[in-house]
Amino acid sequence: MSRKEVPRAGLVKAALAGKITNQEGARALRLSVRQFKRLKARFRADGARGLLHRSRGRVSRRRLPSEVRKQVVRLLTTIYEGFNDVHLTEKLQERHALPISRASVRRLRLALGRPARRRRRAPQHRSRRERALAMGQLVQLDASPFAWFEDRGPAATLHGLIDDATSTPLALWFRPTEDLHGYLTVLGHTCRAYGCPVTLYGDRASIFQRNDQHWSLGEQLRGEQDPTHFGRVLQDLGIGFIAAQSPQAKGRIERLWGTLQDRLVSELRARGISTIAAANAFLPEFLADFIPRFMREATAPQLAWRPAPRDLDRVLSCRYERTVARDNTVHLPDRWVQIPPGPGGRSYAGCRVELRELLDGRLMVFYQNVLLTTQPSPGLDFVLRPRRSTGEARRHREQQQRRRTRALTRALAALATVARTSHPRIALSGLTSAPQRLGGATRHVQPGGRYLSIPQTAENRPARSTPSPPVPAPAPPPSPRTPSPTHPWRRSFSRNGRKPKLTKG
Repeated sequence: MSRKEVPRAGLVKAALAGKITNQEGARALRLSVRQFKRLKARFRADGARGLLHRSRGRVSRRRLPSEVRKQVVRLLTTIYEGFNDVHLTEKLQERHALPISRASVRRLRLALGRPARRRRRAPQHRSRRERALAMGQLVQLDASPFAWFEDRGPAATLHGLIDDATSTPLALWFRPTEDLHGYLTVLGHTCRAYGCPVTLYGDRASIFQRNDQHWSLGEQLRGEQDPTHFGRVLQDLGIGFIAAQSPQAKGRIERLWGTLQDRLVSELRARGISTIAAANAFLPEFLADFIPRFMREATAPQLAWRPAPRDLDRVLSCRYERTVARDNTVHLPDRWVQIPPGPGGRSYAGCRVELRELLDGRLMVFYQNVLLTTQPSPGLDFVLRPRRSTGEARRHREQQQRRRTRALTRALAALATVARTSHPRIALSGLTSAPQRLGGATRHVQPGGRYLSIPQTAENRPARSTPSPPVPAPAPPPSPRTPSPTHPWRRSFSRNGRKPKLTKG
């Protein structure tokens, strides 16, 4: 009996003995009185077996015909070998006109003992994260590409920061696309209006953190990769960064986008705003009305903001290391800066300097943390874009070094070939050897260290000539040697565990 049928026997026996009425028994089993009477009649005739469901053991009328089952099994094991359940169901329905569902295909596959093509993982457990206690303790940042101007204007992306403790939108800014310029702009507005937050919470975009798998030797020794341009700004401001594992982890700002995509779009439509410049000019007015409606009080009354540095404009920049040219200029693509003479007419040619490109387009050149010169902005429409990321610059230097090494190796190999061709006595092989003079005879070195002396005569006496200087033989190439499995060269760096691990030999 099933768990549903077990209580029936006791209630039917009680009803037959007159202890309960049919209505009481039907109410307990959640059946009608007529069905309860049928159960009593079956119990009298067949006993407890009569209480079982009559359809048990019968073949379902919706069961696939045996011919269809055989055809599906044949196709599953031949033509469509390796197809997943959904894909196979589509092929059977479209190409073979077989009325079969995905569940039926799965049952047939399991009956054959074949595992799933891709195992489904159970949903990961997620727990609710409590809000930050004080305002400025945790700030979430993100960007939302959306039709903010509907069909009136161009596509735009809204960059924003929101306080986690109070749900206060700290800064908003429109840009054509998600880029470094937009994030540095909203960060600068927040630092000037409120202060520097303790921690930023964002996604794993390449603007915020390095996502490449390249590790230089110095990075492996430090246990971390060099930061991006945005990461260097956070380091100078003393702001931490947390990379979210999923959009739900930064749900505060994701819900803000849903609200703004309704309210802000309607406000822009009501005012007829259709350009990015006009929308950015309207954002302060919109935030002044939006914040009092949706903000909430923080758990802790104190504020966690820190004062922004005085040189905030210098910090919000892209940094590049450059070598000063002989004419005391520093170059960027499409831009260059002339460095004035130093104290006493000093020249900075050949020095390594730091070139900063600011958010407003100004260029600043620093040498040992001392400002040498500044170039004004090229215009109001300047957009700060990384000329080259830190990873690309490092890979470029390493590629140049590898090219120089290969060129030097080829040159040495060519020089060794020329030397062997010009001086055949350098290449000693077989039984021949260079003759050695010993007294009045010529001595030849034979295999095994034995010598053969040949007396000199008029015929074999060599002519007198100026002795040529000896040509040193090139060093033989090092023999290939496979290091042991425990050799440091066989160790690779683990980016996740930050611990060295042995590779397979």
